[in-house]
Amino acid sequence: MSRKNVALWTLYDFANSIVTVVFFLYFSQWLVVDRGMADIWYNMLFTAGSVLLLFTAPLLGAIADRTGRERTYLNRVTILGILCFTGASVTAVFFPQHFYIAAAFFLFANYFYQFSFGFYNALLHFIAPPQKWGTISGVGQAGNWLGQIAGLLISLPLAIGAVYLVGEAGRAQTFLPATLLSFLLALPMLLWFRLPRHEHKDSPIIQRVSLVEEYRNQWSRFRKLLKAPNMGLFLLAYFFFNDAIITASNNFPIFLENVFSVSDQTKSLLLLGILVTSVIGALCSGFAADRTGLKKALLIVLGGWMVIFPLLGITTNFPLFVSLCTLMGFLFGATWTVTRAAMTALCPKDQLNFGFSFYTLAERVSTLVGPLTWGLITSLFAGLGPVRYRLAVLTMTFFVIAGFFIVQKISITARNRDVS
Repeated sequence: MSRKNVALWTLYDFANSIVTVVFFLYFSQWLVVDRGMADIWYNMLFTAGSVLLLFTAPLLGAIADRTGRERTYLNRVTILGILCFTGASVTAVFFPQHFYIAAAFFLFANYFYQFSFGFYNALLHFIAPPQKWGTISGVGQAGNWLGQIAGLLISLPLAIGAVYLVGEAGRAQTFLPATLLSFLLALPMLLWFRLPRHEHKDSPIIQRVSLVEEYRNQWSRFRKLLKAPNMGLFLLAYFFFNDAIITASNNFPIFLENVFSVSDQTKSLLLLGILVTSVIGALCSGFAADRTGLKKALLIVLGGWMVIFPLLGITTNFPLFVSLCTLMGFLFGATWTVTRAAMTALCPKDQLNFGFSFYTLAERVSTLVGPLTWGLITSLFAGLGPVRYRLAVLTMTFFVIAGFFIVQKISITARNRDVS
């Protein structure tokens, strides 16, 4: 196991997290609260990105499996994502009246960000042995949460007006610094990460690829992927429970604004507390999953979500709500640590990039359902005021329950090692 590769792999997630947490916390509010975009249209940005992923991620993932060019594709998609985040930032700061252009840039920025993780996550198979997949996945996920902590600490003085740079004051000030810093910290991975040559000895480099032929073969490849033991059920379960988690996460700042009317400073401090416990959750769950089994660890995590979501929806006491959010952070850290390791264990080696494209799609296509459900509830029950957001959170519980019962039917077995 190359410690250099693990360090670069972790730093990349750290870097990406800086820009995504800033946009998650402040861009959503800038569009919905400051610029007046309807909740449902904000959520449709994620839906549109999911449709784009559906038609592109599996194709390029399959080509990467055949050619061994996942690193090249990762680099290109990362750069395109940074360019789109830059476009959204510049528009928000200097041309805020054209917020719909900033929203379009954000749509593609989020699309490329999600696209990159189809290649990034698949690298776990090569940088760590099977008995360390949970632990190294946890280290990478901890890097993700630490990056988000760094993003919050850097952006908070800008968001509250303690520091002013240029252009529109307020939340828009946070976007450009976060984007530039993320790019600088992602560069080491783009420049110096290398996989051992022998890892691709069974995937010879193919110089010419027919996109038409690749599209024609997508369905047969997908059927082959689903024939891998338990793969289809795992992706279906992931679709359901991740639907709830991602939707609630994307709308969390808006929930805080409309239900508890807290300041941006309070939101940032609360999110900081969630991220600290997320780091702990990522490290502890990865270590525990390698010893107790991935399936058992995943069921425990989903059981926690089945308790947390209803409590968040009915709690009216803000200090109690803060305590629940701190516990929720542990579950955030554990969820993607365990699921990434489980996907690595289940996916055939010759379909890693293709398989992880569907892992990403299961996450993103879920945003076709979750945000639509959230948006419809908050729109149809607008007359209920803040209560509509509580109803939306309660609804997310049912998606987690569906995922939990599907996971119970799965046996998760890593290559040469039983971890079920």
